[in-house]
Amino acid sequence: MGKASYLSLFPVIRRKAAIAGLAVLAAATATVVPQPVQAQSYKVIFNFTLGGDGGSPEAGLTIDHAGNLYGTTNSGGVGYGTVFKLTYKNSVWLLNVLHSFAGGNDGSGTYSPVVFGADGSLYGATFGTASGYGTVFKLQPPLSACKTALCAWTETVLYRFTGGSDGANPEGDLTFDQAGNLYGATMAGGYGYGVVYKLTPSSGGWTESVLHSFERGSDGVFPAAGVIFDKSGNLYGTTAYGSQHGLGVVYQLTPSGLGWTENILYTFLGGKDGGVPLAGLIFDTSGNLYGATSQNGSASGGTAFELASMNGSWNFALLYGFAGSAGCGPQASLAFDQAGNLYGTTVCGGLYGQGSVFKLTLSGGTWNYTSLHDFDGPDGAFPVSNIVFDANGNLYGTAAGGGTYGYGVVFQIMP
Repeated sequence: MGKASYLSLFPVIRRKAAIAGLAVLAAATATVVPQPVQAQSYKVIFNFTLGGDGGSPEAGLTIDHAGNLYGTTNSGGVGYGTVFKLTYKNSVWLLNVLHSFAGGNDGSGTYSPVVFGADGSLYGATFGTASGYGTVFKLQPPLSACKTALCAWTETVLYRFTGGSDGANPEGDLTFDQAGNLYGATMAGGYGYGVVYKLTPSSGGWTESVLHSFERGSDGVFPAAGVIFDKSGNLYGTTAYGSQHGLGVVYQLTPSGLGWTENILYTFLGGKDGGVPLAGLIFDTSGNLYGATSQNGSASGGTAFELASMNGSWNFALLYGFAGSAGCGPQASLAFDQAGNLYGTTVCGGLYGQGSVFKLTLSGGTWNYTSLHDFDGPDGAFPVSNIVFDANGNLYGTAAGGGTYGYGVVFQIMP
């Protein structure tokens, strides 16, 4: 697939671009299929209005030790999205907007969750700016204790992308190394197909260095999900497209004296293995990788997979094939519970074609699917979200659409 063809896919890869058309797709393709009994308790804990609170939350949540939830919206606020905090108090969830993006140099629109740094600040990325190329930002909590729940945090832009060799349009998770350096990926820039970058604090600012620029061939293109570290300091991620079959890869970046070396761990074929991995990766306790694809597979709705490390090689294993239409499978990273079960969301699968929250349980060598919730619109729709757990085992996530006002929800599932 040539560069022009890949660039025509770029708006589709941006997860938000597909949301508007998903309602039409769901109405046209949804079929009623038998589902397991749902024994969980689903609850919408916040409905976005597209006002000052924001709208279209298209990334997952971060939870702190006190059980507060932090997330981002792609729109609303003063027009270009928000960073918010949800606090449970007196049996009610209260939302506090920590920052509203103005669409200028501070950034606009985000498809990335926020993460905590060692300094207690939140770090995240915006997809765009006034120049169109995105930022990495930091939000610092107030220096003195707030007397009300409505306390804004101070934003500092750590880096503005130029759209050249440094990258453009960051998306996906950010991650820190032990030295406090920050790592992420952009969807464009470099050779035109995205980069993996590092931000290093220096002299009161941050310096960017590009670890890898994607350039087609056997390489992947458009890394949508960010990167994660293993215990040896290697980085791992996925690309949404590229390589021989055009359907994405799982890659590894290994540090060396001269820079970072890319190794392709798996190339998706578009058959039962799936294709177009928009979701990121996670490790199990043995160092095996787990991820998901958004399309293809035995039932067309994407797959969940494992890459097991063995004697210097990585062996692919299909865990589950989701039913649905192309692009309707998981678009966010999976999550483990303490028992080793896997959890995630499908963006437009499920009983009503508007997404689902699922659990995969290993039994007798087979991963079995359980639907924890199927979205129907009034309770939310089209979740582009990972799942997080609180100390009591409750699950939390976001749905980008639906809800009371049609602009998305934050939800809780109590087992």
